[in-house]
Amino acid sequence: MPVSMENINAVGRRKTAVARVHMFPGGKGEVIINRRSINEYFSDRKEFIEYAMSPFKLTGVENGYTIKINVKGGGKKGQSGAIRLGISRALAQLDEKTRKILRTNGYLTRDARMVERKKPYRRKARKSEQYKKR
Repeated sequence: MPVSMENINAVGRRKTAVARVHMFPGGKGEVIINRRSINEYFSDRKEFIEYAMSPFKLTGVENGYTIKINVKGGGKKGQSGAIRLGISRALAQLDEKTRKILRTNGYLTRDARMVERKKPYRRKARKSEQYKKR
């Protein structure tokens, strides 16, 4: 089902990070994350930029979109994963061909791994107190 060329919205999640992606067609390919450019936002780690923008490289869709992203929670790695899922979901709305490519490469699967909660009377989630014999 092709989407109208107004704008495309999608949500991506990874660990505790949530990214809301808004794609507007007819742009210069600029990506704005929390009112900053992607290069400014991920200035310390360039591989996060490559990871977040990998759906465009995989599908071969040229980045003729202005993308505005609001991302909250988690660290930079979780946020880049959430952005990747959000962009993948937005691209999947374009047509069935790109959806099939993204699905076979695992880009539309939400990575459900999260930090396990700390249990009572334990130091961490599973680590217990040291046994004292005497």
